[in-house]
Amino acid sequence: MLLSIKNLSISFQNSPNFVVEKLCFQLESGECLGIVGESGSGKSLTALSLLGLLPNHAKLEGESHFKLNEIEIDLFRLSSSQQREIRGRQIGIIFQEPMTALNPSMKCGKQADEMMVEHLNLNKKVAKEKTLELFREVQLDNPEKAYQSYPHQLSGGQRQRVMIAMAVSCSPSLLIADEPTTALDVTVQKAILNLIKRLQKSRNIAVIFISHDLGVISEIADKIMVMHKGKMVETGDTHQIISNPNAEYTKGLLACKPSITTTSARLPFLTEDGSLILPGKEKAHYQKENPANNPIITVKNLCVTYEVKQPLFSPNTNYHALRNIDLAIYKGETLGLVGESGSGKTTIGRAITMLVKTRQGEITYHGKNVTSLRGIDYRMFRKNIQLVFQDPFSSLNPKHTVRDILAEPLRLIGNNRGELNNKIFQLLNDVNLPKSSANKYPHEFSGGQRQRISLARALALNPELIICDESVSALDVSVQAAILNLLNQLKEEKGLTYLFISHDLSVVKYMSDRIVVLQHGEVKEVGESAEIYQHPQSPYTQMLIASIPGIQNSL
Repeated sequence: MLLSIKNLSISFQNSPNFVVEKLCFQLESGECLGIVGESGSGKSLTALSLLGLLPNHAKLEGESHFKLNEIEIDLFRLSSSQQREIRGRQIGIIFQEPMTALNPSMKCGKQADEMMVEHLNLNKKVAKEKTLELFREVQLDNPEKAYQSYPHQLSGGQRQRVMIAMAVSCSPSLLIADEPTTALDVTVQKAILNLIKRLQKSRNIAVIFISHDLGVISEIADKIMVMHKGKMVETGDTHQIISNPNAEYTKGLLACKPSITTTSARLPFLTEDGSLILPGKEKAHYQKENPANNPIITVKNLCVTYEVKQPLFSPNTNYHALRNIDLAIYKGETLGLVGESGSGKTTIGRAITMLVKTRQGEITYHGKNVTSLRGIDYRMFRKNIQLVFQDPFSSLNPKHTVRDILAEPLRLIGNNRGELNNKIFQLLNDVNLPKSSANKYPHEFSGGQRQRISLARALALNPELIICDESVSALDVSVQAAILNLLNQLKEEKGLTYLFISHDLSVVKYMSDRIVVLQHGEVKEVGESAEIYQHPQSPYTQMLIASIPGIQNSL
């Protein structure tokens, strides 16, 4: 047995409650344990406890037996210097966001070299050779270029490969992967999962893989442990947990994530206590009232180009973000935009709202070119087209209360104080938040609640079209389900139209009536969502669909 955890409990000073309580699990060499649960379930704290990285005010109880050179040690009883010897050398870790985990002021190669110089006492020349060898092993396209690059010069998938190379550089016996694919496109996610599996088998590394998505866990784990509010809800073989879960909470996690076959009008979702709320009626098939009707938005031959600055004395180059884009958005529909990072999804949304300048092409709103709108026509356009951004924490002013945030757009259309309060409370009610929320600040809310506030702000001016830009990608599956349900409910009640942007193909399929598939700034395919998924015409679309992590693969 490589690792045995007994009665792990974690609490914080001045709090009587345990954030992790009496957790027990075991792990063999070469085995992968998937730990799944929502935010706040204690997954990451469990991992950090093994590395001695808990905050100073945390209180740790229990035993952790780890086999080190045929000798068992208790990871929870090590001194700080002993923990530093273990970290990186015996236990490697891949963090969720490599951009914050990597030093932005150091080249990636030098950061990887440091690991081996520190733990393996290699000289710099040998360390560099080993780093380049590792970069080739993790399948970086150009290892030499990656070695000389700073983190910001690499894509998300490339940065994650650098992190993986660093994590395995000292040949640890245990690798902890903490949400390593959450922010990645499905194709990059699949490649990273395959890479971790390959390294696990070739190096006989034990892996603890942490995620909130059972679909992803099912792709890689040999066994699964489900956590909720610091406690183990259920554990067992992956096939058994996925195909025949015992706990209601596990059943809820499986049910909340939409699949490409989901047709219900509302998704199941979990309440705070872990109870499952089941969906209602079947989703109605979208029908345009009259195909001859003019669409709300029409985009024709849209091109967007950015100038990329080069080093001194080198000429600047142009990056073509969008090339000859044609699309239309009809009243009452949800048009999905799907594609990998860099495909131009967000650029389309920002071009429509005039947040980026277009090089050529035409965007019309009810038949009028948006660049020629003036006066009242322009104000009506800006009022009727609203955006909900991906990260509600950075898009909400942290110094303003919810009342201030919602009042700002309402004042633009003229409201006295009494009307203002009534409308603020109505907006909060629309997004299922209590009136007391008005006096709180954004940091006092969870991620899902903050996204509801962003949605309320978008609704404040009674818009005709809302552009949802990756607005549920950072949320837990049950919170995501609740937000998707809310979007569909508001669409029915207020006659809204959505442009729904996401890299999660299952979510796009569930939400959208029609789908536009983008690659490298070009439209690859357009059609009704069911038709796109059942009979994809483009090889690129076929590849995207094949990359969706599927629970069915474990059954």
